[in-house]
Amino acid sequence: MIAVDALDVPDRPLRSRLIELLAGVEPWDEQERTHLATVAEWVASGAQLWRTRKPDVPPMHLVSYFVAFDEARSELLLVGHRAAGLWLPSGGHVEPMEDPWDAVVRECAEELHVPAVPSAVSGEKPFFVTVTRTRGHGQHTDVSLWFILRSAAGDVVSFDEGEFEAIKWLSLPQVLAEPGDALDPHMHRFTSKLIAALALT
Repeated sequence: MIAVDALDVPDRPLRSRLIELLAGVEPWDEQERTHLATVAEWVASGAQLWRTRKPDVPPMHLVSYFVAFDEARSELLLVGHRAAGLWLPSGGHVEPMEDPWDAVVRECAEELHVPAVPSAVSGEKPFFVTVTRTRGHGQHTDVSLWFILRSAAGDVVSFDEGEFEAIKWLSLPQVLAEPGDALDPHMHRFTSKLIAALALT
């Protein structure tokens, strides 16, 4: 495990927590293994982790994604993100000194207007980790921790219409059938990992 004990930074306890969370993520493929190593090194480097000014300061910062998953129907929720022009999981930037799970709780209430209920798949821990260069104005790199929430299609009856054009529930095979360029670039990989995890339960 990468140590952060030698860092003289006020957020050292939270960095240690992030390193523990990353260590608990079982990589799905070589790409995720590489992303996990990159993120662990970044956290331990002392670099600024949280966005301090929209949209790109610092140029690499922490995001909490949360995928609302209807376990009974094996469907997950995607949002049509206005700025990105893609179908994505819900999520948002982690605030300075904020725990990533606390960001999930806050953003879920703001964006989907429902409480965040951890899924049995991974609880309050991230299930998937990605490092992604954003598109469009103010390009930057999102370090995204993907959490899974237990939900039901009927639970989400409203959403943040300023940020999202629409929402839709898709079965896992339907997600995989969606064109890759219409989704978050890692959405197919996340879905494949989720399918494999569900097969083991």
